[in-house]
Amino acid sequence: MKRIALMSLCLAVCGLLQAQEPVVIQMSKAEFLQKVMNYEQNPNKWVFLGDKPCIIDFYADWCRPCKIASPIIEDLAKEYKGKIDFYKVNTDHEQSLAAAFGIKSIPAFLYCPLNDNPQMSAGIAQSPEETKAVFKKIIEEFLLRK
Repeated sequence: MKRIALMSLCLAVCGLLQAQEPVVIQMSKAEFLQKVMNYEQNPNKWVFLGDKPCIIDFYADWCRPCKIASPIIEDLAKEYKGKIDFYKVNTDHEQSLAAAFGIKSIPAFLYCPLNDNPQMSAGIAQSPEETKAVFKKIIEEFLLRK
């Protein structure tokens, strides 16, 4: 009986874990055009399509600074869940999307506020703590305007 109860609990927990949506969503070019900005329809004007500000992390699996930034972005996505959307774009798989934004070095980050033009940054700070502090400052002062 204990074994059945334990298995039921395990299945319930596993089901809950699988049902949770990721906090940082992997994005393709097609999804970018639908959720962020359709630069093919509006090549000369920024028209943001999101319903909340977002940060897009342009990365590659082989990039060491990208691997340092990734858990920081994950933490921030949890902290700002419901306030900011967090996306990631693999530049090796989505080269045309990266090229559309002139990305030549990674990691690169696109910050999209609701009612303003986006800003971009590249690279990370010298430590994970400094990197997180930079992200938080941009989030608070630019994306959320606090």
